[in-house]
Amino acid sequence: MIQRVFKRIVAGTALFTVELVLVWLLFLACIICFLYIGAEILQGDKVGVDEAAFSFAKDIASPALDSFIKFITFFASRQFLTPAALLLVAYFLFVRRHRWYSLKVPVVALGSITLNIVLKYFFDRPRPLMPLVEASGLSFPSGHSMVAASFYGLIIYLVWKHVQPVVWRNLLVALLVVFVLLIGFSRIYLRVHYATDVLAGFSAGFIWVVIGLWSLRRLERLSKKELNPVVEEETPV
Repeated sequence: MIQRVFKRIVAGTALFTVELVLVWLLFLACIICFLYIGAEILQGDKVGVDEAAFSFAKDIASPALDSFIKFITFFASRQFLTPAALLLVAYFLFVRRHRWYSLKVPVVALGSITLNIVLKYFFDRPRPLMPLVEASGLSFPSGHSMVAASFYGLIIYLVWKHVQPVVWRNLLVALLVVFVLLIGFSRIYLRVHYATDVLAGFSAGFIWVVIGLWSLRRLERLSKKELNPVVEEETPV
C-alpha cells in the first residue's frame, strides 16, 4: 500500500516537473522570438516570411475559405471576447464560486489588450497594403493574435487543470491550440497583419498569460498564509 502511494507521488511529481520545464522553455522561446522580430522591425528590415505567408494565402484563397476565415477571426474580436470574458467571470463568481479564477480572467484579458496598445505605439508599424477587410490602427504586434493567445491560453490552462479524463483533456487542448493558430492565420489571410505581427502577437500573449497566472498564483498563496503575531512579554516594573 505504502509502495503504491509512493509510486503515485513520484509519478505525479515527475509529470509536474516535465510540464513546468516545457512551459518555461516555451516561455523563454517566446521571449527570444519577440525580441528578435522586434529588433528586425525597429531596424526597418523586410522579413522574408511575411511575403511568403501572403503568397501562400493567395494561392489557397477561395470564396468558401474567405467565409470560413471571417468566421474564425470573429472569435478574437472585441465583439465576441468582451461578452465571453464577462460570462466567464460570472461563472466563477456565481456558479463555481472561485474568486481567484474570476480575477484571472480580467487580469489576463485587460492586461493583454493594454500591453498590445503600448507595444503598437512603441513599434509604430503600418498595416499591410490592400487588406481584404477594413482594419484601422497599427500593425505590430497583432492584437487578435495576442489576445487569442492570452485569453484562449487561459482557457487551455483551466482545461488542463480541471478536465478529466486525460483523453478528453488532451483533445480539448489540441483543438484550442489549433483554433488559436487559425485565428493568427486569419489575420494573414485577410492581409490585415504580417506573419511577423502574428508570431510576435502569439509570443507576447503567451508571455503575458504566464506572467499573469504566475503572479496571481503567488498572491493567492500569500493571502492564505496566516501571520503569527509576535507578542512581547511585559517587563516587570
